[in-house]
This record gives sequence, structure tokens and C-alpha cells, in this order.
Amino acid sequence: MPRETLNRDQIVQAAIDLLDAEGIDGLSMRKLGRQLGSAPTAMYWHVGNKENLVVLAADRVWGEIERLDPDEVGWRAAARALVHAAHDMTLRHPWLITAVSTHFVYGHGMAGLQDHSYAIYEAAGFTGPDLDWAVNTAFTFLAGAAIDDAVKAAMVRARIRPGRGEDGGPGEDVVTWATGIASQYPRLRARLEAQADLGPAEAARRKFEFGVEAILDGLEARLTAAAGTRDGTDPRSA
Repeated sequence: MPRETLNRDQIVQAAIDLLDAEGIDGLSMRKLGRQLGSAPTAMYWHVGNKENLVVLAADRVWGEIERLDPDEVGWRAAARALVHAAHDMTLRHPWLITAVSTHFVYGHGMAGLQDHSYAIYEAAGFTGPDLDWAVNTAFTFLAGAAIDDAVKAAMVRARIRPGRGEDGGPGEDVVTWATGIASQYPRLRARLEAQADLGPAEAARRKFEFGVEAILDGLEARLTAAAGTRDGTDPRSA
């Protein structure tokens, strides 16, 4: 594809596809050029360099997240939907966590998401610094969950733990190795046994849902307490 027929949007979308398949380390202007049928120099012409391209790709995927109007569905439903949609997006694009930890990723995609988050918690009744902290609490939980997902995906990819077995052969499967260590601790062993019949995907889903609802419960409790303070009642007596 000649440089004249390429545009930035095409290149960024192709970069996202490549990042999804191979991660940040697998992204190169040469590979991208082959994918688009164009010379690598055309990539540089439109997006500058790889680092800038990663930033553009990361900011675009933030824009994929569906946003519900809190005035229509209620603040809690909108907040819940936003966190779940953002989590689904990080699962589709696991490279994003690496990108935001190694690049300054900020643009209209991120700004629009932040603005919508403020609209949700503003509709709930948060104001001033509490509004900032409510938005930050939800985002911090999302980031932590995404990092956990990335670590588990890396474990699956690794397959073999570092080092070698006692007989000089390959080490154990990394999941078996980690489970063997955890099983030496009574509380960890008990939880592993209790969750033995629960598949990894279902366990991850339940864990994430628990965290989201716990955060929303806590935020709602703070709103109730603040309302009781304003009208002179003790919210603990309700």
C-alpha cells in the first residue's frame, strides 16, 4: 500500500491488531509495513516512531469502552457497567497494561473515559476531593485486576519455571510448581481445595464481580453516612 494511500487511522488499527497478537515486543515498523503492504518508512512518515505508535494505539482502545448514562440507568449501574467494560477491554488488549506502565499514554480516549467516570460519581452525589477519590478507587481496582490477569497470562505462556529440575531436566509446569508451594501453607491449601471444582475463568469472574460490588457498596455507604451527617441523623441507626 503506497504511502499516499495510507492514513494514520489505518496504521494505528493495524498496530492494535499486531499488538493483540504479539505484544509490544512483537511490534515493529517492519512487521507493520509488511502487514499493510508498504515500506517501513511510510509508518514513520505518518506516526513518527514505535513509541508514539504505542501511545496512539493505547489511547484508541480506551475509546472502545461502552458508556452508560447515569441519569438513565442510575449511577451504580453505570459505574458497574463501566468497570466491567473496561476490564473486558484490557482482556482483549493485554498489552495495554505494559503500555501504560512504560509510556505516557494520554489523549482523547483516556480523557473521555475520565470525564465519563466523573459524570457517574458526580451523579451519585460525590463532590470535591471525594469525587476524585471515588473515580480513582474504581480505576485503581481495575488496574490491579488487569495486572493480575497479565501475570496469570504470563504464567500460562511460561509453562516452565526458571531453572532446571533436580535431575538436570526441565523444571515443572509453572502452575504445578506454584500450586506445590501454596499447598505448604494451610490457609492457601484450604482455599485451593475449596476452589478445586471451580474453573479458572469462573473463579476470575466471581472474584472480579465481588471486588466491583464491594467497592460500590463502600462508596454507597460513604454517601449514606455523609447524608446523615448533613441532616443531623446517625446513619448507623437506620
